[in-house]
Amino acid sequence: MKRLARDKDLQWLIRYRDQQIIKVVTGVRRCGKSTLFAIYQDYLLEHGVDRGQIISINFEDLEFEELQDYRALYRYVKERLNPGTMNYIFLDEIQHVESYEKAVDSLFLRENCDLYLTGSNGYMLSGELATLLTGRYVELSMMPLSFREFCEGTEGGGQSLAENFQRYLQIGSFPYVLRYDFGEQEAREYMRSIYSTVLLNDIVGRLHVADVNMLEAITRFMMHNIGNLTSPSAIAGAMTSQRMKIDPKTVDRYLRGLTDSLLFYEARRYNIKGKKLLTAKKKYYVCDVAMRSLLVRTQDSDIGHILENVVFLELKRRYPEVYVGQLGSDGEVDFVAIRDGNPTYYQVAQTTLDKQVLKRELAPLRQIRDNYPKVLLTLDEVFGEMDYDGIRKTNALKWLVS
Repeated sequence: MKRLARDKDLQWLIRYRDQQIIKVVTGVRRCGKSTLFAIYQDYLLEHGVDRGQIISINFEDLEFEELQDYRALYRYVKERLNPGTMNYIFLDEIQHVESYEKAVDSLFLRENCDLYLTGSNGYMLSGELATLLTGRYVELSMMPLSFREFCEGTEGGGQSLAENFQRYLQIGSFPYVLRYDFGEQEAREYMRSIYSTVLLNDIVGRLHVADVNMLEAITRFMMHNIGNLTSPSAIAGAMTSQRMKIDPKTVDRYLRGLTDSLLFYEARRYNIKGKKLLTAKKKYYVCDVAMRSLLVRTQDSDIGHILENVVFLELKRRYPEVYVGQLGSDGEVDFVAIRDGNPTYYQVAQTTLDKQVLKRELAPLRQIRDNYPKVLLTLDEVFGEMDYDGIRKTNALKWLVS
């Protein structure tokens, strides 16, 4: 067993240490939030913090079940505070505590409390918490392992990038799978348990879904159509054609459940010429492409969409804003990634060794007349690094680990 380093996420926590602001870490179930807290607590102990200054509660542990009342939680923490020194308070999977924001707000008012929270879905940052703590928290949106982290955690290190990528697609990016060196079948069983828990606890339970079969059918549809533009009306039409009648409003509700649970991420369209967001039709990408194979029979023709999904997740890690680029009625750029108002344009393809395919993939990038970076990512090893009049073609796997 090995603990995987999450250096970028750890540095985020270190940067905000002792600041009068609540640190909130969100992410899909089992993406490594609890392990990140354990790594950070080790860091604190190594840098002069006494163990008595750390109060850590995991609300998925039965030992703390009685603290799922916010009053009991507040009393428990208050009784253990050390006066005259900073106390580091870790509340893991805080969404299990009803009205937890009341306890959090009261602890926040104390100058000697440094607060850290995790939650497994987007609900914890909606509604009352967002209203009550506006401007008083920062959020780290944590994801399963990137391909670079996966490679760094792989035993042996003798595999090629292509071999590691194939394994990444097979066993997935959840840290527990790599930590215990699961085989493909063990990984599938583990991911199925995550999928079932997310569906039943984070969506069915939260939204009071009566027709679970319909929710699963829509989830399979979404898995099958990663990277395709869609809308609630289009999905409702697809379900109706399969004799599963549902109205667009209910589909929209289920989509919000799937994204709030962080099982899927939404990619909105961005009008490149008009520099504005478009509301009609969006794309959706799954949090882990290996989980997709549980519900969808993967074909060789899917590799382009799978690569696009992996690239989207990596862009989400690197940029604060990631959109699908729309060129009016003239075409589409796979992604527009924006930092500090400056865009970088990305096009993704399995291969562009065929001249017609290369021409097709370069065309939308060539229509963009500004001087911001334009990148074409492919799995090509031969002619993998090229320059086409300022458009940089690079190998996607090398880019992922860069």
